[in-house]
Order: sequence, then structure tokens, then C-alpha cells
Amino acid sequence: MNKRVLVTGANGQLGKTINELFSKNEVNLEFTFVTKATLDITKEVGLKQFFKNNKFDYCINCAAYTNVEQAEKTPEIAYKVNAEGVKYLAEACKQTDTVLIHISTDYVFDGEKKEPYTIKDKPNPINEYGKSKLLGEQYIQDILKEYFIIRTSWLYSNKYGNNFYKTILEKAKASEAIFVTDEQKGSPTSTESLAEYLIELIINRPNHYGIRHFSDDKIMTWYEFANQILKEHSYEHIKLAKAKNYRTFAIRPKNSILL
Repeated sequence: MNKRVLVTGANGQLGKTINELFSKNEVNLEFTFVTKATLDITKEVGLKQFFKNNKFDYCINCAAYTNVEQAEKTPEIAYKVNAEGVKYLAEACKQTDTVLIHISTDYVFDGEKKEPYTIKDKPNPINEYGKSKLLGEQYIQDILKEYFIIRTSWLYSNKYGNNFYKTILEKAKASEAIFVTDEQKGSPTSTESLAEYLIELIINRPNHYGIRHFSDDKIMTWYEFANQILKEHSYEHIKLAKAKNYRTFAIRPKNSILL
């Protein structure tokens, strides 16, 4: 009998990638993809009723509030989705014996460490987005025994969603000069790589649950990543410059490398 897998946040870049790569059932998994309109994880009663009415073996939670800048201005929205919604989801999974696979972030760390962050490092988020994601992690750990928290960094799709990769391409196509910071370092991670990792996790069914880090191997700055994107698409003629004194409303970790 095929394992049944619920994917929340199906309209996001990761949800769409999982759908594209695996929804044809070639991996002997039966997927259900739900968007916010279909299943809002912040609506506790409806969420728990949905889980009672539909039996799932796994839930991959791609639902999240990811607007880092706006989270500083209206943090209550980030906490509602990334913390309270995740709490309700964990409770629903517990009630129905569903293994939760939750996508988290490098932003739970402050970025002050010189070496890559491991799962043994103590989180210390420096912005509201990171704090809301960490609280969601803590709710999962308090409520569930069978869960995977997958922290990833600099997630992007070259097809779906609004992300750095697509922004750089759009600017290049418009022949705009591009200014990018080189003050932050991380590992750009494709949604395809992460999607494949998540499905392998389900297929292999390990029973050592807990927190894991996943990212692609190559370490670079945002400037170096932008340069790579331009080269991939033969836009070397576009002016790319390092942004001096680059500042955003939200403080961001300088080191986002996960190990």
C-alpha cells in the first residue's frame, strides 16, 4: 500500500517543485497537495478536522510566511503562520499519527559563527522571521516525537515563486544594472535538490527523528551567486556591482552556511 503524503503550501516554490517531480506516483507515494485556500494551517478547527477526515502517513509542511522584510514591520503575521500555524499542524499530526516533515531556515542562527552551523549549535535568531521560525521548531519538539525539522539556506527555484534567482534574471532581461551585497555568505539551495532529499527521506523511512540540515554544497556570497546566474544565462554583459553599505530593514545573518 502506498504511503500517503500531504504537502501544505503547494503554491510555493518548493511545493510546486515536489508536485512537478513526484506527483505522477513513480515513487509509489500518493500525494495530496493543498494551498492556503484549500487548507489554512492557521485555522485550527478546520485543520484538525481535515486531518481526521483524511489519513496521511507524512506531512511535508511547505506553508510559511517568508517575507523577511515585512516580518519586521508586522511580526504578528509571521508568528501566526510560522509559529501558531505550525503548532496546530504538529497537534494535528500527533492526533492522527502523521510524521511531520517541517521546512525551517538558516535564519534561526545569528550568523556570527565563522564555521558552518551544525545541528548542535544553539539557535539565536536576529530578526522576527528567524524568531518566528524558531518558535515553530520549538512547538514541534514539544508536541511530537516523530518529526523531521529540515533547515535549509537560500532556497530558490529557477521556475517558481519570487526569489533571488528569478529577480536577477528579470533585471538582466530588462538590461538593468545589478547591485548585490557580498557581505553575506551561504549555500544557494535549489528546490529540486531539497525536494529529492525529502522524498528520499520518506522512501528510506529512517526512525532517527529530529533536526537535520540540508543545502547544496557550493558556498558563495550573494554577489557570487548573482554572477553565476548571469553566466548560466549568457548575461555576462550586464553590469554587476558589489553594493556598498548594503542595508535592509531586517538584520540578516552574515554566515548562513549549514552543515
